[in-house]
Amino acid sequence: MTVMMLGLVLFLGIHSVRIVADDWRRERIARWGENRWKALYSLVSLVGLALAIWGFGQMRLDSPILWTPPLALRHLVMLLMIPAFVLVAAAYVPRNHLKVRLRHPMILGVKLWAFSHLLVNGRLGDIVFFGAFLAWAILDFRAARRRPATAPVAPTGGGTLATLVIGVLAYALFAFWLHGPLIGVPVM
Repeated sequence: MTVMMLGLVLFLGIHSVRIVADDWRRERIARWGENRWKALYSLVSLVGLALAIWGFGQMRLDSPILWTPPLALRHLVMLLMIPAFVLVAAAYVPRNHLKVRLRHPMILGVKLWAFSHLLVNGRLGDIVFFGAFLAWAILDFRAARRRPATAPVAPTGGGTLATLVIGVLAYALFAFWLHGPLIGVPVM
């Protein structure tokens, strides 16, 4: 579990700079330039994510089980993951109503993903992993809502429809074909 936790500290730590040290972040960007900051940010993120994922896989081999969730919760999680994927898609698809209305759909998608996975995973390591993402998302959403809003782009029906279609298709692809091979746990 140590590798997973190190990865979480790196990944969520670099993603928390705007929460705890936004002025410091702006100073680094001003001093180093935006490209150098983004390169460092990306490198730390990738290393952290790789360690967290690898450590998560290793943790599943021997992490103590704290509780056994009811099997029926899997169905609820499958339903909750649909809007989670749509919210993540909304962060990237331009001119959609969800992004304009919610302002930070990616963070809300991560919240929903982490919360739903806490419902069906009772190992200590799972609780640490998904709990860390949920705690980060709650704090990041709060900090993001306090920052001044950027000028909204006028949403279109086409942008919103594309968001819904991409989100649902990504969900179906991941849930039915990729979750088992990539995560090692079939959805059903």
